[in-house]
Amino acid sequence: MPNSTTAVMRSPQEISSLILRKLMPLLIIAYIMSFLDRTNIGIAKERLEIDLGISATAYGIGAGLFFLTYALSEVPSNLIMHKVGARFWITRIMVSWGLISACMMFVQGEWSFYIMRMLLGIAEAGLFPGVMYFLTQWFVRKERAKANGLFLLGVSFANVIGAPLGGALLNMEGVGGLHGWQWMFLIEGIPACFLAIVVWKMLPDRPTQAKFLTYEEAASLEARIAAEDAAGAEASGTHKLTGVFKDKQILLVVGIYLSEQIAVYALSFFLPSIIGTYGELSSFEIGLLTAVPWIFAALGSYFIPRHATNGTKARKLVSTTMIGICVGFTLGAVSGPVVGLIGFCLGAFCFFAMQPILFTFPASRLSGSTLAGGIAFVNTIGLFGGFLGPYVMGFMEDATGSKFAGLWFVVAVCAVGAFLSFFLKYGELDETESETAVVAAAAK
Repeated sequence: MPNSTTAVMRSPQEISSLILRKLMPLLIIAYIMSFLDRTNIGIAKERLEIDLGISATAYGIGAGLFFLTYALSEVPSNLIMHKVGARFWITRIMVSWGLISACMMFVQGEWSFYIMRMLLGIAEAGLFPGVMYFLTQWFVRKERAKANGLFLLGVSFANVIGAPLGGALLNMEGVGGLHGWQWMFLIEGIPACFLAIVVWKMLPDRPTQAKFLTYEEAASLEARIAAEDAAGAEASGTHKLTGVFKDKQILLVVGIYLSEQIAVYALSFFLPSIIGTYGELSSFEIGLLTAVPWIFAALGSYFIPRHATNGTKARKLVSTTMIGICVGFTLGAVSGPVVGLIGFCLGAFCFFAMQPILFTFPASRLSGSTLAGGIAFVNTIGLFGGFLGPYVMGFMEDATGSKFAGLWFVVAVCAVGAFLSFFLKYGELDETESETAVVAAAAK
């Protein structure tokens, strides 16, 4: 139960900052681990080909199959979390994905690679959309893009530390009779199971269960969030999950997110091998260079989303960053090592400057279980980009012999996403009227 003894009720800004300090470090660490475990095959790509005979096409299929089963399990997972609470469900997700990720060390060839990637997708399904939904229960609308952006720092940190860490673990080749990639899967998978214990003990499901808030603070926050959600759902007219599939704004978000995810996972899984073409580099050196764009991704997710405080600003920022992804990948495709890496840094900066903002659009139009299912639906379709991007990159590499060929596909789909972004809008047409309605509803 929340503390009810604090004499002076803190301001909304103080409460928001306190929630960020209490919840975000744990959520960020969890997402770091999840992203490490889903993308660490990128640094092991060349070794899997040598040791197990897995071709670039087969690698791309295996990389993408994770997202196929992950996507198909998203909506059911988020609806379950809405019923049982984030604390229990995120704990379950972390234990299952940690064990399966560690068991990737037993892969023997293409088919076992495919099977384990599909199982990992099922195990991890629901973490990202679950947290996106969880954050809507803790932050009012103007604070959500900032909170989403901080959570997505986990992706950037995972890629910053993951590539050098993976490169170092690959150097354990032969230790204990195991390949370096086997040690990598084991050492990076098991910690998720231990962090799950911390999540179970420390993560409250909602503000009124948080010990660091007074009852008055928690109840006031929950009332304001409920009023905002109700006002957005009333204005959009989308009250049931079936209505999500007909909401043109939600479908726009889906299309934009799909294009962005194709870019994210094309870079995540193939950047190490692209950097490998830059010269005679060791696995550790490739890992270090691979980390550079993700430092810029962290900067993007930290500094940009906080400016998306209303629908107009959010739309402009999404459009600008989608164009930035197109420019960055074009530079990566046509330029040499230095300018090419700068291009990938620009693309990565825009990835997570845009994504936290994009997820505020469904939250401005939906509420309750419809919001939980709607966010999962957006992520479900978007994550097919996680399958399509690696598959096309691998297929075009095998077809052309060039590791850069697939980048043009990424540029093309992101150009479509940039075009779609110009038509985005929040659930309310008039933000001033919306704010008045929210204040009135919260006062009831």
